[in-house]
Amino acid sequence: MSLSPSVAEALETRSSIRAYLDEPVPLETVTRILELASRAPSGTNMQPWQVIVLTGEALKTFGTKLEALALTGEQGTPTYRYYPKEFREPYLGRRRKVGWDLYGALGIQRGETEKMAKQHAKNMTFFDAPVGMIFTIDAYLEIGSWLDYGMFLQNIMIAARGFGLHTCPQAAFATFHAEIRAMLAIPEERQVVCGMALGKADMSAPENLFRTERAPVAEFTRFVSTLPVNSCLPGKTPA
Repeated sequence: MSLSPSVAEALETRSSIRAYLDEPVPLETVTRILELASRAPSGTNMQPWQVIVLTGEALKTFGTKLEALALTGEQGTPTYRYYPKEFREPYLGRRRKVGWDLYGALGIQRGETEKMAKQHAKNMTFFDAPVGMIFTIDAYLEIGSWLDYGMFLQNIMIAARGFGLHTCPQAAFATFHAEIRAMLAIPEERQVVCGMALGKADMSAPENLFRTERAPVAEFTRFVSTLPVNSCLPGKTPA
């Protein structure tokens, strides 16, 4: 069984793009991408996603204010923990490698903390993409709705490739949940999940030219076709 070339290409070419061309994206295109993404599976069809699309002057003002805040070293008050308190292998090694690969592409050396901070602060401007999206969720919803949300976000990123566009999902925005809620008049009962940049990639930018490594399927998959004859559920005795 083979995969449609267009689907395979979209999956293989999706990457987190951190520099964009100064080319607008029609709102009709953004709307269509979100429409396609909304077909994501959702437990009991709850559809927990809520999206705020920023363009033009609103996008510029939003990014300028948050970037300035990030450059002060302000950590903000996130409403959920994205990363574990302690990284263990293999996650620690993977995290370090992708970080140094990115900084290496940008010519940032170990110890150049100011340059690192400036690069991280670019998240707040959506890396100068022409479209920025902020995603929120009703705070009382449980982890199942967050799983649904992840599938919705992935649908956006794959649908964008169908229009020749790229994206960058950005958990960094959750750090400034309170500030974002105030700027965008987000109701008290909703919390910021993440942001996402959307636009046409600037492939002349060095930060867009490195490709992250992925573990081979054999490393994270176990195929099971038969079970032992004497296998049983915990606490149960085989008949």
